[in-house]
Amino acid sequence: MQQHGFDPRRYYESRALYKIDGVASYYGDEFAGRLTANGERYDPNAYTAAHRTLPFGTIVRVTRRTTGDWVLVRINDRGPFGRKKRILDLSKQAARRLGMLHDGVAKVRAEVLEEGDNKYKRRR
Repeated sequence: MQQHGFDPRRYYESRALYKIDGVASYYGDEFAGRLTANGERYDPNAYTAAHRTLPFGTIVRVTRRTTGDWVLVRINDRGPFGRKKRILDLSKQAARRLGMLHDGVAKVRAEVLEEGDNKYKRRR
């Protein structure tokens, strides 16, 4: 549970509230330890992600379209930004589970399982 910040078993059989198709990338190692938009420190070994608008704490099942591999993540940051049509920036651990470290990006389906409370963490 520590790497997720939530109990993933609770969501294994959950149905999606809605789905978003697009491309995901992942954070590089240079972001380790930096503050995320909700006030947490980025941990490359956690199962977290950035999305432009989903509330902080939202639980998302991310499925790689070409392999069917999936991972559960919690939204704790904003992004991805830029001109590319990416919908998520995943933690390195989440990207590893999807087998996308070599490619850097992957076509994914993001299924929102539970919307978060959008609360910020206390900055330290």
